[in-house]
Amino acid sequence: QVQLVESGGGLVQAGGSLRLSCAASGRMINRYVMGWFRQSPGKEHEFVATVSWSGEATYYADSVQGRFSISRDNAKNTVNLQMNSLKPDDTAVYYCAASPQRQIATFVNDYIYWGQGTQVTVSS
Repeated sequence: QVQLVESGGGLVQAGGSLRLSCAASGRMINRYVMGWFRQSPGKEHEFVATVSWSGEATYYADSVQGRFSISRDNAKNTVNLQMNSLKPDDTAVYYCAASPQRQIATFVNDYIYWGQGTQVTVSS
């Protein structure tokens, strides 16, 4: 079992930045693809970003490409999401997730462990 706990959410003005962190416990995550998803009220979970086991390969949703950056520190068992140039449309609950797949994964069903989420609100 892997337990994931997100932190770093909050209220920020449009154009601002936030850094989300995800701390894992229970197992080392160095053999898990890690991802970030988000969910707005009334909407399904939306893929945001994913990173490979080593951290060398990353992939982003078109909506955040160039603004968000995902990274991981396997020694510390953490994953981060740096979010810059935030827009009101980025407002959502952000979830960290872990997938046992060997390659980067973008679908909700690829992931088996999820955190409880952290709220990000971007004001206009």
